[in-house]
Formats: sequence, structure tokens, C-alpha cells
Amino acid sequence: MHFLYPVFLFALLTLAIPVLVHLFNFKRYKKVYFSNVQFLKEVQEQQASRRNIKERLILAARMLALAFLVFAFARPFIPGKEAANAGKQQVVSIFVDNSYSMQNLSPEGSLLDVAKQKAKQIAAAYSMNDRFQLLTQDFEGKHQRLLNREEFNDAVDAVKISPQSRTLDQIIARQRSLMDMQPNAVKSSYVISDFQKNIKPPTVISDSAAVKLVQLKANVLPNVAVDTAWMLNAIHRPDETEKMVVRLRNYADKSAERIPLKLTINGVQKAIGSFTVDARSSQTDTLTFSGLKAGWQRAQIQLQDNPVIFDNDFYMAFKVNDVLPVLLINDGTANKYLKAVFGSDDFFLSTNVNSGNVDYSSLNNYPLIVLSDIKNISTGLAQQLNAYTRRGGTLMIFPSADADLISYQALLQPMGAAYPVKLITEDVRASTINLRSAVFKDMFESIPRNPDLPKVKKYYDLNTAGKGGEELMRLATGQPLWEYCNYLKGKVYLCAVPLDERFSNLPVHGLFVPVIFRIALLSGHDQPLFYSIDDKVIETPPLQSTEKQLVKLIKGEKEIIPDIKQQEGATIMYLPDELAEPGIYDLKKQDSTAGVIAFNNNRSESDMSYLNTEQMSELFLKKAKIYPGNRLNATNINATENSGLQLWKLCIILALIFLAAETLLIRFYKTSTGFVSQPG
Repeated sequence: MHFLYPVFLFALLTLAIPVLVHLFNFKRYKKVYFSNVQFLKEVQEQQASRRNIKERLILAARMLALAFLVFAFARPFIPGKEAANAGKQQVVSIFVDNSYSMQNLSPEGSLLDVAKQKAKQIAAAYSMNDRFQLLTQDFEGKHQRLLNREEFNDAVDAVKISPQSRTLDQIIARQRSLMDMQPNAVKSSYVISDFQKNIKPPTVISDSAAVKLVQLKANVLPNVAVDTAWMLNAIHRPDETEKMVVRLRNYADKSAERIPLKLTINGVQKAIGSFTVDARSSQTDTLTFSGLKAGWQRAQIQLQDNPVIFDNDFYMAFKVNDVLPVLLINDGTANKYLKAVFGSDDFFLSTNVNSGNVDYSSLNNYPLIVLSDIKNISTGLAQQLNAYTRRGGTLMIFPSADADLISYQALLQPMGAAYPVKLITEDVRASTINLRSAVFKDMFESIPRNPDLPKVKKYYDLNTAGKGGEELMRLATGQPLWEYCNYLKGKVYLCAVPLDERFSNLPVHGLFVPVIFRIALLSGHDQPLFYSIDDKVIETPPLQSTEKQLVKLIKGEKEIIPDIKQQEGATIMYLPDELAEPGIYDLKKQDSTAGVIAFNNNRSESDMSYLNTEQMSELFLKKAKIYPGNRLNATNINATENSGLQLWKLCIILALIFLAAETLLIRFYKTSTGFVSQPG
């Protein structure tokens, strides 16, 4: 049995050792167990803390995003240097240039379309409670009232190209006239234009502190236009050869080659040509035509000059007369020499009248008035003849053999013309004639060396001291035989000898008839060939108007009623603003045509030269703010000096930043610590 003890002991040890080992490990495991529980508890606390931080950060980002979004709608600002104006209603005057040059193109489209967009952009930068004035070149009465933003935008959409052209001082004065009617409002003025040089006023503009200038840039374009035109013949006779001088001007910096030109009269082509005009220069050419019939002539010159086309047409109107009325004023006996001259050609219709029976109201019906053999010129006649000449009439004077020189001086001296001072008796011959004068121009095919000129026995010494006239003929003594001068719109011709063969052989000399005819044919004082569309007051032949017989200007279906006033025997016509379209208008009284009048655009718009920033700044004494059109934006439109530094955009940006931060926190902020290792 004893051999079983070692076995039993071995077995007992075999069983005891694991138990002892387990008991030893149990104490160790118990210690580890309680250590792991504490660790897990700490991990859970850390995760809960991180989760709490994440939630708080998300909540803060969400609340800040919402807060800044609310602030943006509240439009916060930092007060500027004129903080007292912040929050007040503003009155904004915006001038949109709609002159012809605004038809030109820019990279963004036509300048007028761009100007309209800028005007709306400016209005959008102000609050809904602010009020706006739209101003254009037309200076229309409807643009004098204040508009809300919607009404303003509608008015801007209705703006069209206009032939009017105003200077900056006129524009700003018009804006000020409305501003002055709003004493309690904050005021701002904008001028949107291409700022052609013709917009520049003659003087600087001092009252311009609140003006903002928005300059639009056009593409560089060449341009040629008809600058002006005139007829060489003062009097137009049926079927007579006519000469028209046309002056073309090139406004570009390079030569214009072979520009086609066409002249039409009453719809019939009369002349064509092709012209080359050097850069920044002008050129005159003469167009010759004939075949005109009696009556009013409607003439039009047309150029083919692209792409600037608003000045390609030039309009004119003139009258071809069947007869030329001439008034001969004497002391009761018609002068036989004058009667013979004007009776030799059916074109002249002469009327003899005594100096005491002159119908003063009809003087303007005569292009030429001839005084002869009048001893004493009455004060009344002198005054009426002065007015007649001043308005464009031609006065020719042959003194009487026994003239009252004081009365002649009273007539002629106020006109700046020479006048007779004394009678000189001596035999003398005319020595020279003034071939440069219009009277003798083209009269002779050739001039002989020793021409046969009039002989004089007695003549009046003419006082020409300080006068601005010119001599037609001169005596060998150096004294003038025939004198000429301009007096305002008219002309005065004075002869030093009476039409009496006891004084000279002039009345029977070969030069007498052609000189009289030439003076008569140069005596036309018809209305000008054309007027500018900017002319608001023009003079017409005598024309009476009553309530039942209104005077109208008619062009197609367009009818305009001007204001008519009588002044010194002439009719003064005041043109309304409705006359804004160039062209040829019929002057109607009832159903009869009293005249035809042509109107052209102001050629100042044809010059595509523009003011630069420095010139504009100096013009406004460096007070005005100048913005290139492509840099105009909401930041610099509603300036900070009026409404402060606007912060609403910053608020929107911050709201977006915090919304983005919330999204990033939710997606990427982890609260778990990952795998946890067992200690020991």
C-alpha cells in the first residue's frame, strides 16, 4: 500500500499546484479587473466630454450663421464722415446721355444701352424709400418729378436717341433746380455719358461737390460729315446755272478716301462726287447744276460714310423766283436811268414811290431798295431803312444834286457806312475798279491795260474815316467813287455822284448797267439755306397769324405750331421743343405754303473726341468723383460718405462661413477614441 503514497502524493500535488496557481492568479486577475473597469469608465467620460464639445461647437456655428444672416437683412453699417445723413431719404438725380454719339458701340453694346444699365444699377444700390430723377438731353418736363425705383426703371427703358446736345453746366444746373426743391433730403447727382469734348462748358464748374461722373468708352470710329453749304448766287432764277459750295470735315485721325456724295433737289439727282479729306481737316468743293423751276427747292446732300450715319444727311431749302422786286424811292420823279435799267429785263419788277409815301410795312418784300434824287431823307424813313438793312436788305444810294448832307449823314453814319460831307467840282476820271469785290468777280473775261472808266465833273467827298467798307471804284484823286459796306445782315452801296450827266457820265457808261444788275443779283436776303435743330428763334418773311389761321410747320404727318410775333416788319418764330427731328418742313398758313425751312443736326456731335480723366477733373476743380463705366459697382455707387461703410455683404460671407463650419464639424469631428488596450 505504501507504494501508493507517492502516487497519491504525486496526484495530490498534481491537483494542488493548479489550484494554488489559480488562487495566485485570481488575486492578480481581481486587481486587473478592477483596473480595467476604472479605465473604461474614464474612457467613457472622455468620449462624453468630446461629444459635448462637438455639440456645443455645432450649436455655436449654427447660431452665428443665423445671427449674421439676420444682420445682413438689417443692413448694418459703420457711420461715415457724414453720419448725420445715414438713414435719411436720398434724392438721386441721374443724367443719361442720349445724344447721337451714344449710338456708337462699345464691347458691351451700344453706349445708350450701357448707360441705361448703369442708371438702373445706380438706382438698385439705394434703398426702396429713396427717390430718383431721370434727366436726358431733351430736358423734358416729365423728367422734373421724382420717381420710385420701379417708375425710374420704366422711364429709363423709354429713353431714345435725341438730336439735342447740352453742355455740362446746363446739365448740372438742371439737376440743381430739382435738388433745391428738396431741402431736407440727402442729394446725389450722377452724369452718365461718353463725355465728348462738345459737352465741355466755356468755364469751370465750381458747384460740383456731390456730382459723380460715369464715363463710358466707345470703340474708335472714323467719321466724315457735311459741315456746311452755301449758294454762290444770292438770287436764283429759273433755268439758270447754280453753284453750291459744300464743305466736308473729317473728324478722324486718318485720311478719309473717296467718300461718295450725292445732291438731290426735289427728289431729283443734280450732282454727284467722290472726295478725299485729310485727317482732322476740311475740304470745300463746288457742285454745279441747273434746270430749276420757279418755286421752293428742297435740297439734300447725302454721304455714304459708315458706321457713323446720323450726320450723313444735310438738308437745305431755297426759293427760285420768277421776278425780283425792286423798290425805287425818289422825290416824286422816277429816275430815267434806273427806270431804263430795270425795265430792260423782265426778271426785275421795279416800283417807284415818293419818299413821303413809303409803305414801311412792305419794305421787307424788296431784296433791293434804291434811293435816288432825294434832297432830304426824313427821320422816319431813315429809321425804317436802318431796320430794313439790319435785317438783311440791300440799300443802294445815289444822292441828289442838291442833297441835304446832314440828313444823309443821319441815315448812313449809324450803319457804319461812308457819308457825303461836301461837294467838290473838278474834272477827274475813275482810275481803278476793285476786281476782288463780289460785284466785279467773273464780270470780265479779260481786263484791258487802260480800261475806259467813268469821267467825273462834280462829286461828293465821302467821309470814310474809321469805316469798315471797301471801294468798288476809285477816282484818280484817291477819293472813292462807289463805296460798299456790310451792316449786320445787310449791305449798303453809296455812290459819290448823282445819276445826272451834269456830274458824270456814269449813268450812260458801259459799266453802269452790269454793275447795277450785279448788285441787284447779290441783294438776295432770303431766309438762310438751313437752321440748326438747336435754334429756338428764327426770322421769317412777314407772316400774320390769327386764331383761325394758325401757322404750322409740317413734315410728313408731324405738325408743330410755333409761336409767332411781329417785330420791325419781320416775323419772329419761336420754335417749341417738339421740333427735334432734322429735315425739311413746310411752313403752312391754312392750306397755303408760306415757306419751306430746313433744319440740320448740331454738327458738334460729329466729332468723336472725348475728354480724358484729367480734363474732367480740372473742369470740376477736382471736386467731382469720376468713375470709368467698367468699374462702377455697388461698392462705389452709394458712397460711404452718405450711408456709411455697408456691412451686409460681410454678414452674408460670415453666415456662409459658419454654415460651412457646422457641416465640417458634423462630418469630421470624431468623439470616439478608437481601440483601447488592456493595461498590464
